Amino acid sequence: MPTLTKLYTMQEASQHNTKDNCWVVIDGKVYDVSTYLDDHPGGDDVLLAATGRDATEDFEEAGHSKTAREEMRALCIGEVDTTSSDIPELEIFPENQPPGYPKKLANLTKQYWAVPVAVVGISVVIGVLYLRKK
Repeated sequence: MPTLTKLYTMQEASQHNTKDNCWVVIDGKVYDVSTYLDDHPGGDDVLLAATGRDATEDFEEAGHSKTAREEMRALCIGEVDTTSSDIPELEIFPENQPPGYPKKLANLTKQYWAVPVAVVGISVVIGVLYLRKK
């Protein structure tokens, strides 16, 4: 007997966007990651930022391991209903500001702060060592 798959609209999936109730959509599948937020190696803010949209590209760019993909199977609760004609609600932004700019900038600064700090730290160490030799 085949297993019935629950279908969800993107709008329905996007409403589950809190720390206590968090769903993400990856490759057309809906995952309830609420219980996994504290265990996610990238932090819960990465998963919370992925709600409300298709996070497939973000997931693939992060380079998840085979083990991570296997663990996802247990969190899958259904699939996105592609026959639905959901139209997302439009947001109004000032002309000079691109949509989602503050949120994207905040996410980048949270995720990638270590790289510039490491570059500066290594540069200082190399500079000190170079000056000591002279």
